[in-house]
Amino acid sequence: MTDSAAADQHPEPPPPPSTPAAATFHLHPRREPFEHGLLPIPKLIFNDGVQTLSGLKSTLLASNSNHRVSSENLAGVLQIPIEHSRLVIETLSSVLYDDSDPLVTARTSEEVDEIGVNVFDLLVFLCIQSYKRLLPKGHKDSAAVADVWPSTSAFDGFLSVLSPLQLVRSNSRRFMPSQADEEAHQLSYLQKHIGNIVSLLADIAEGEGDESMVLSMDKFEHLGFLIYFGERGSPRIPLSQNTPFFANSDPDMPAAPVPASQVLDWLLQNISSTLENIADRVSLKENGPSNSSDQDITMADVGTSSAKSSTSPRGPSLIEGISKSSYVKQASDLKGTSVKVVNCNESVIYILAPLRYATVYGCSDATIVLGAVGKAVRIEHCERVHLITAAKRICIANCRECVFFLGVNQKPLIVGDNHKLQVAPFNTFYSQLEEHMNQVNINPNINKWDESVALGVLDPHDSLSHSAGVSDVQAESATRLDPDHYTNFVIPNWSESEQAGSTKDNPFTLPDPYLASQQKNHKNVEEVKQILRETQLEESRKRELSSALHACFKDWLYASGNVRQLYCLHE
Repeated sequence: MTDSAAADQHPEPPPPPSTPAAATFHLHPRREPFEHGLLPIPKLIFNDGVQTLSGLKSTLLASNSNHRVSSENLAGVLQIPIEHSRLVIETLSSVLYDDSDPLVTARTSEEVDEIGVNVFDLLVFLCIQSYKRLLPKGHKDSAAVADVWPSTSAFDGFLSVLSPLQLVRSNSRRFMPSQADEEAHQLSYLQKHIGNIVSLLADIAEGEGDESMVLSMDKFEHLGFLIYFGERGSPRIPLSQNTPFFANSDPDMPAAPVPASQVLDWLLQNISSTLENIADRVSLKENGPSNSSDQDITMADVGTSSAKSSTSPRGPSLIEGISKSSYVKQASDLKGTSVKVVNCNESVIYILAPLRYATVYGCSDATIVLGAVGKAVRIEHCERVHLITAAKRICIANCRECVFFLGVNQKPLIVGDNHKLQVAPFNTFYSQLEEHMNQVNINPNINKWDESVALGVLDPHDSLSHSAGVSDVQAESATRLDPDHYTNFVIPNWSESEQAGSTKDNPFTLPDPYLASQQKNHKNVEEVKQILRETQLEESRKRELSSALHACFKDWLYASGNVRQLYCLHE
């Protein structure tokens, strides 16, 4: 049945919606659109409910009969530059709920333009651009923290609540919102705005009042962009199969459209039920036995490693609080396809696995390797971090003095208050890298590492106050790393416990200046080796030279902090 036919048909009154208590599963928000799908572009934010968006809907549907819109048409409708409209479609595709959408597998900008974005997915995407992220929690004794750990961040007090070093050196759990807090915040936002979203997806049918707006099953499925059903350890269930309206519907003869008001009532009931469930869980946790990991960190504890790794079946794998150590996770160590690296410092962290999403937050003085990330990487509030990743796309926000070694298929996005960022081509490999890249659809023949797009310093999606006059300031972009400073990063071989792979070298082609620098460095090393071999020295002088070289190497190990990695490898 077509949408127009469904809209013209007067629907039969459906049975009353079942109560959430009768459902086996709770409704949950999809984290991905809220974490990786927000863009600080003012013209994407509509604060007049559905008034403007309803007009956009009519214009977009009239522009193409297949309900898809290209970046060129989108740029004209939204009155934004074509570069921004492509960014909108690429961002939306990275958080789509339906991997069968052809936009998900598009590899080039030309393919993205040819395929276009579904109008109804776009409308839902635009609806959540007014979302504001949950503020980090304040420390119960912030004055004492500030006294012991004074701010060292160039942007501290402007866009970030605390500098990354303050986050690391105080109790991070007191600052970072928990998964339950974030889920409740996202649900509360949806509770407020779901009525507008449903009305944008609805069609007009014959009838009066609430009966005049109806929702067909295919339009209802677009709500899967924002919500899903499923519980711990269980697969996600198609949204329509959890409704009293569309469950067990025959694909060849879809169920009749349902009054939008009844769908809205059912959604609000389920959202309220989940919020109550979250409140009960949080209350039980707060009133239960205290967790030692939530206690204040003493001065004696700061210099020790307090690595924490946890996995939530619904949320990402969390790697938190690693300090002064090396840490590795391979595919067999991860139960999900998303990772968060939070508040780690003076460490080397290897995540050698195929992932969908990765977030790096509040880290300092660290090297972080993310194997292959097929959807999106976000790095935020980091200082002096070297990030190495092969990914579809990356967003860099509020970082300083960081270097990014990138193999990315889409242009890096830089937002917020950044200082002294550098970008360079991807510089490492491990034996399974190409296999992991194939699994998550990363093309090694496309690398836009140096084509970054910088948006505004002001992020309308945070809940912080901002200084006057910063709304029109563009974010500081990144500079290219000097080729003379470019080196390969060698990943130790941990593959004995994993299936051996076929990757023997960097899968991305190096630009000529970096390739020439690499060849020059290799030539210099070979020349030094040849000189040492050909130098005629007495045995005593050879021993002196060998001792001097070892002493210099040892001094470098300690000065650079790399001696810690040797100890970790030995263990």
